[in-house]
Amino acid sequence: MKMQIKEFAELTGVSVRTLHYYDEIGLLKPSEVDAQTGYRFYDEKSLERMQEILFYRELDFSLKTIGHIISSPDYDKQQALSCQRQLLLAKKERLERLIDALDGLEKGEGFMKNEYEDLKNKYAEEVKQRWGDTAAYRESEARSADYVKAAPLLDAVMEGFAELDRSGTAPDSEPAKMQVEKLQRCITDHFYTCTDEILAGLGEMYVADERFRKNIDKHGEGTAAYISKCIKNYC
Repeated sequence: MKMQIKEFAELTGVSVRTLHYYDEIGLLKPSEVDAQTGYRFYDEKSLERMQEILFYRELDFSLKTIGHIISSPDYDKQQALSCQRQLLLAKKERLERLIDALDGLEKGEGFMKNEYEDLKNKYAEEVKQRWGDTAAYRESEARSADYVKAAPLLDAVMEGFAELDRSGTAPDSEPAKMQVEKLQRCITDHFYTCTDEILAGLGEMYVADERFRKNIDKHGEGTAAYISKCIKNYC
């Protein structure tokens, strides 16, 4: 099986931009890259590795920690995939019970027990016991705690864009470029390394993804579109 990046993205449910980033940080390399066109291709082994990545992402581990775990010499791939299957089955059962409860078939009993969360916590604890002493895991924990503190900082940067937009500042102006630099620095300092390529992808996602657009536009209608233009000019 040989898939182009777009086909692989659709199959795994992740964006092409995310796959580019995984390639950049060495988490998931394409199985083949065409020397002439630069096109990326993926195979069965790529799919297996993506399944492992998705499993640990579901447990809320950072990409750096995931890379450390699945690259370890004593990593048990089959065990991880087996755990992922159990987790997905539990999630499926939970969703089915919630639907039944909403239809009145179980009169709310479906909300009483949540095997999915139990399994998720169980697997996360197992990973912590096995990898908790590593530097990568400690950094992941520190970053997770930092997210809560960093959220208001990122929110302030978004508000800064809204103020520029309200004042009629052009997206290609110097103040707008400085605000983009603040955004890139904030993401890098508190979340993940925000390269220019990733920044450009975020600019597109802020308007293409309704969830991001609505969240950003709470600062003012059209703020997401304005930020997208600023980033496009900056990049």
